[in-house]
Amino acid sequence: MKWQSALAIYFLFFCFAGFVLLPFGVKTDEEVGAPKVPGQAESAPHRFDLKRHLLRSAIAGALAFALFYANYVYGWISTDDLDFTRPR
Repeated sequence: MKWQSALAIYFLFFCFAGFVLLPFGVKTDEEVGAPKVPGQAESAPHRFDLKRHLLRSAIAGALAFALFYANYVYGWISTDDLDFTRPR
């Protein structure tokens, strides 16, 4: 696999992990006890720490990419294993 392909696949895992991890570790104003701003959604986070979120996404993306790359090298699951329409 070319390094450019590996970087692009890691970036996809990073973005996916970023969206999956958005609801974790976030507290609303109600949970913190802070007053709400008029018109604010009840589910709006009190404080969003972007650096922490990007770090978590980078770690989760790296773990997912490591599993993907290990499968690429060792061939644990192939495309034939995922073909459920073919009779066995």
